[in-house]
Amino acid sequence: MYTDQGAKDTRSGFGAGLLELGKTNPRVVALCADLTGSLKMDAFQKEFPERFYQVGIAEANMMGIAAGLTIGGFVPFTGTFANFSTGRVYDQIRQSIAYSGKNVKICASHAGITLGEDGATHQILEDIGLMKMLPGMVVINPCDFNQTKAATLAIAEYEGPVYLRFGRPKVANFTPIDQPFEIGKAVLLREGSDVTIIATGHLVWPALQAAETLAQKGVSAEVINIHTIKPLDEEAILKSVSKTGRIVTAEEHQMLGGLGESVAGLLARKHPAPMEMVAVDDSFGESGTPESLMEKYGLTPSAIIDAVARVKRRG
Repeated sequence: MYTDQGAKDTRSGFGAGLLELGKTNPRVVALCADLTGSLKMDAFQKEFPERFYQVGIAEANMMGIAAGLTIGGFVPFTGTFANFSTGRVYDQIRQSIAYSGKNVKICASHAGITLGEDGATHQILEDIGLMKMLPGMVVINPCDFNQTKAATLAIAEYEGPVYLRFGRPKVANFTPIDQPFEIGKAVLLREGSDVTIIATGHLVWPALQAAETLAQKGVSAEVINIHTIKPLDEEAILKSVSKTGRIVTAEEHQMLGGLGESVAGLLARKHPAPMEMVAVDDSFGESGTPESLMEKYGLTPSAIIDAVARVKRRG
């Protein structure tokens, strides 16, 4: 049973991990596009000013500089909002980082609609799809403070480009502080026999809440945290669906191009099964509180419960 240890924002998990890396790995350098406080990179900047580069509002230049730094043996971590980390600089990432196989860690905060009041122009819901399509790009979307910190530490040891996605609001922090983070390996949070709920990022805790409510109704839900969307842990997903026979995916992202689409592709190839997706349905976001937006766009425990009911009716 997982319990909330106290709400924290995942971007602070990144900041804590980056600071620890600064102390343990002299090759780690950080670059930021004028959002040091928002990305929680200020502690690293203060302690290691000679390894911090404030590039200003010049995200494309930041990606090029980061790619160049890898040639000198450094491990660069770039930081800005998810919208500016992907959509604004996609060409630079594709050509200078992914195609070139550069060891850059693209770290993106304020992803999804939980960015809140800044509205649709900043609430990117397409970034997972953009990044997972790039050959060789690892895509990671951790669920809470502890897991984001662990992921930040883990990607420094991985050789190759990585996209690390996290968020602005405080969310439940329930991952054990000592839980190892293994790139590409799902975490089984709850065993079940009637349905598999596969969630990522900010939807993992709501998935656990939904499973608890379902248990009270006599439905046994297995919950899996897919923190790494690429490479996808196909073995864990297939093992679970072989047992439960049906799947619901949950993510704070567009339905097209996200986790659900990756899982659907896997099932189509290797184990066809009834499936439902909880995600944003071909829509931009809007200005509002994170809570109200999650409710409006159907990214809640109740929406997951409804999806379970639909998938159970299908077989």
